[in-house]
Amino acid sequence: MPNVRIKTADELGDSDVEARAADRRVARETPVLRAVLRLFADSGGPVNVAAVADSLAGADSEAIAKTLATLSDDDLLILRGDSIELAYPFSTSPTPFVVRRADGRERFTCCAIDALGIAPMLNEAVAITTRCHHCNAPLRFAVGPDGPAPDAHDVMVWVTRLVPDHGRACTVL
Repeated sequence: MPNVRIKTADELGDSDVEARAADRRVARETPVLRAVLRLFADSGGPVNVAAVADSLAGADSEAIAKTLATLSDDDLLILRGDSIELAYPFSTSPTPFVVRRADGRERFTCCAIDALGIAPMLNEAVAITTRCHHCNAPLRFAVGPDGPAPDAHDVMVWVTRLVPDHGRACTVL
């Protein structure tokens, strides 16, 4: 069996990735992206551009459309025509990561990290269902706003670097 070295978060740090992540955090705090995420959380998506404009009282629909196009160019969502098909962490396409909300509604997420982030994002407990990356065994565990529940004590998340120029992160699932 090969010797596997487990790295710390500091060892995995990448200043370019961290700078991009900081820019993405700022973009997530804009009213337009927050409205998109609320609509995805509520409906599961896809989300229509007009619905985003309607959810923002007094918003200029042309400005909203331009903002959404910029967010798509910046890989914070995927806009196809007038339809938002993906808004990190939410995916409208089936993925291996299913999050069941407290009221039973299920949402697909783009990756394991996104699934873990739904509970604190929505400030509610969720159940995550997926499969083990190593052995393909089914996994199901709870996550609350403060982190994974005790039933996730032996679950590990694998994090790798995205290879540059491989396209958007959601296409490498």
